[in-house]
Amino acid sequence: MAVDVTSSAKPLQTPIEKPSDTSQIPPAVELTAPQKVKYEDLLKIVKSWKEIPSRSGKNGPVTESEIFWLTKECLLRYLRASKWDTAKSAKRIQGTLTWRRDFGVEEITGDGISSENETGKLILLGYDLFTRPCGYMYAGRQNSEAGPRQVQFVVFMLERMIDFTEAGQDTLTLIINLRTKATAIPSLGQAKEILDIIQTHYPERLGKAFLSSSWMVDGFFRLLTPFIDPQTREKLVFNGDAKEIVPVEQLCKDFQGGLEFEYDHKIYWPALLKLCAEKRDFKWKRWVEAGKNYGESEFYLKGGNELSVSHQEIDKNV
Repeated sequence: MAVDVTSSAKPLQTPIEKPSDTSQIPPAVELTAPQKVKYEDLLKIVKSWKEIPSRSGKNGPVTESEIFWLTKECLLRYLRASKWDTAKSAKRIQGTLTWRRDFGVEEITGDGISSENETGKLILLGYDLFTRPCGYMYAGRQNSEAGPRQVQFVVFMLERMIDFTEAGQDTLTLIINLRTKATAIPSLGQAKEILDIIQTHYPERLGKAFLSSSWMVDGFFRLLTPFIDPQTREKLVFNGDAKEIVPVEQLCKDFQGGLEFEYDHKIYWPALLKLCAEKRDFKWKRWVEAGKNYGESEFYLKGGNELSVSHQEIDKNV
């Protein structure tokens, strides 16, 4: 059962570990027979890769952490994003594996990137009504110069939001406050870079994004719009009411919710890193115990009531 985070007299200063009792995971959509065939074909292609190419000299054999990343749901996300084109999906997945190596996604540490969030410009807090983890972004709290570290920070926090996804849910909700002075708005070049990373390497991850903006930001987005793909664009809500999809008890008061939250980096940051490490370790342990499979079920990895792929194969043959 979820804890009532609005009942305390003191503002909350740590992440919320579980969705509200009013939140529900949408029912899973069954794959059609042709879709199952395409998935199996893609899985065979992925299993055949012996080496991941690199543009920065990091090419080499597929690692265990990369096999762990190549879950059933991961492959399905790329298939959906590629309109069920198996060859295109395989090319995109390999491109993402190359990017993850070259960018150093797994090398970004919480301690190393900590200073980027000393002002609490991006916080993970609560879940929406569909159990999607919510990430709050405050453009006015920008505390660093534009550059690679800012992009690394966004990627690091995307990965942490994914850590918080529940069994049966793999998408995210962003709640973004863009009402700020012009100097806090990212450059068009950096915005395009981050947008490209999200659309290319985190396909089918965005569930909904609420953006509180001003006329100045609206003009900026008009420049950015040509680079936003149609699927992403339809998930953006400008100056909408986040209460439509976020339980009031888990929505920050900054966005007309009932949750009193106070950011203290020395309290929030270590708590976030600890929770994420525990969630990753839990999934990794289950992955190892099940046989380190390609195409493992994220539902199983997160503790859901679904068998691992190895046990599913045993059941088929019984």
